[in-house]
Parts: sequence; structure tokens; C-alpha cells
Amino acid sequence: MRVFNITDKTSEQTFVCRENEYVLYAMQRTGIACIPIGCKGGGCGVCRINIIAGKVDFGPMSKAHVSDEQRKNGYALACRVKPRSHLVIECAPNLKARNK
Repeated sequence: MRVFNITDKTSEQTFVCRENEYVLYAMQRTGIACIPIGCKGGGCGVCRINIIAGKVDFGPMSKAHVSDEQRKNGYALACRVKPRSHLVIECAPNLKARNK
């Protein structure tokens, strides 16, 4: 099984995520707390991240929390993405500031 390094640009913390593991679960498993944990099913939107670099597989997410356009720009819910490479992410990004 492959593992990937996930680096949060904001806190400069790095943790390891297995290829078949959701980023939020790896974050929780390793004790990193850069985002809140909500429903863990893609419906509440509190675990929003911005994927700055790397490749992921997306699971189902509520479009009320991540629109198609936001997803194309790298936004996702950490509970619904699995890494396919090493990642650089931004935890709890401010969407309003970026979408002006």
C-alpha cells in the first residue's frame, strides 16, 4: 500500500495518508487539527480544504458546500478526497476572499 505526504501550507504541518484513506481520516488519525470535523460524509462542509498541488480522487460532496466551479479550482471536503500523489493543501480556506 502506498502512502503520501500531505502538507498543510497554512500551519506547515505534514502528515501521512494512505492511498485508500480519506484525507480527513488521516488528519484525525495522526492528531493534526487544522480543520473541524463534522459529519464525515460530505454533507456539512466544515472540513473544506483547498488542494494547491497534487492529485486526488473525489468522493461525493454536497454542491451546497463545494460547487462544481470551486471543485475545478481545487476546493474539496477533506472527508471526501483520497490522495493519488503527495499533496499540498490549505486548511479552512477563505472562499469569499478568493471568489471576489
